[in-house]
Amino acid sequence: MAQQIELTNTVGESQLGMRLDQVVAELYPDYSRSRIKDWILNGMVSVNGKVVKKPREKMMGGEELFIQAEIEDEVRWVAQDIPLDIVYEDDDILVINKPRDFVVHPGAGTPDGTVLNALLHHCPSLAEVPRAGIVHRLDKDTTGLMVVAKTIQAQTRLVRALQKRKITREYEALAIGQMTGGGTVEKPIGRHSTKRTCMAVHEMGKDAITHYRVAERFREHTRIVLRLETGRTHQIRVHMSYLSHPLIGDVTYGGRPRPPRNASPEFIQALRAFDRQALHARMLRLDHPITGEKMEWHAPLPNDMVAMIDILRKDTLENSEDDY
Repeated sequence: MAQQIELTNTVGESQLGMRLDQVVAELYPDYSRSRIKDWILNGMVSVNGKVVKKPREKMMGGEELFIQAEIEDEVRWVAQDIPLDIVYEDDDILVINKPRDFVVHPGAGTPDGTVLNALLHHCPSLAEVPRAGIVHRLDKDTTGLMVVAKTIQAQTRLVRALQKRKITREYEALAIGQMTGGGTVEKPIGRHSTKRTCMAVHEMGKDAITHYRVAERFREHTRIVLRLETGRTHQIRVHMSYLSHPLIGDVTYGGRPRPPRNASPEFIQALRAFDRQALHARMLRLDHPITGEKMEWHAPLPNDMVAMIDILRKDTLENSEDDY
């Protein structure tokens, strides 16, 4: 039986110059590109209130999109009874604290067992919301806060707020090397030219802005706090690698163990055993999409990062005399 859907969204500034079909595919990745093309050709997509039947129509940014279509055979993800660490929930949104080893959305190699499957079990009505209400994602091994919309209206407004950079996301990370101070990385990010699963700083990529400051220095590592203005795939990991300060445990972007001189066997073992990027989404701040109330949540550092910080502090203290 066909299901009627209505989707509204706003073309982001970062999508300037992109084709209409590319923009819709990026905003609604659950739907295939061929289906999206059919929607456009059949007059089901309006731009600023006017039906546009040209998939290659270029967008300028800021246009209001409206899609009214029928779907019959879209993939229906299954609900699975997987525990969620729910930090906050009301009728319109919920905020979760995601652990490591937890993929957010089904994809190649991970057909289920994801945050999306868990959300569908926790709140079955999310089956009627695109991407089960997921507004933004975290990498599989990145821990911390994510906001989920429980209604299409809430999702539309949250996506728009994210595009307008009105949602604050703060992260904490452990980087390799001793950083002298904070700053901003403003370098575009695109798909790596040869490694298809990786991203890289690329002048033809999408704009990406990361602010960072030093929270604590160790002998050859640095604890940093970061804020995102944009939300590109692997953004923090790519930008820190670009600065030659990849994250501890992030072997994809150069974060292989680099123990300092005179490091204890305990320190070396701990560094080698840290098997994920040391990155945690610790704070989320936004205006509630329905009530407008200003809201903020915090998630404590996970145990593995707490233990790593303790070991870094101990190493720094034990070798402090070497600095004099």
